[in-house]
Amino acid sequence: MGKVTGLWLGWLGVIAAVVGFFFAPYWLGAIAVVLGLIVLASPQKALAWSSLVLGAIAILIPLLS
Repeated sequence: MGKVTGLWLGWLGVIAAVVGFFFAPYWLGAIAVVLGLIVLASPQKALAWSSLVLGAIAILIPLLS
């Protein structure tokens, strides 16, 4: 995967996770986690981990409340 593709997918995952805090947390959190896992194959490791962590938090918040 190229650097630019990883960058776009990483930001898309982060945006999906942040929107998942407000709307459809299970779906958007899962999308963010999957995109984070895909981006781990690119050089954009910080965006990948950010997407993974934020997506997991978006999934866990409704489960804990």
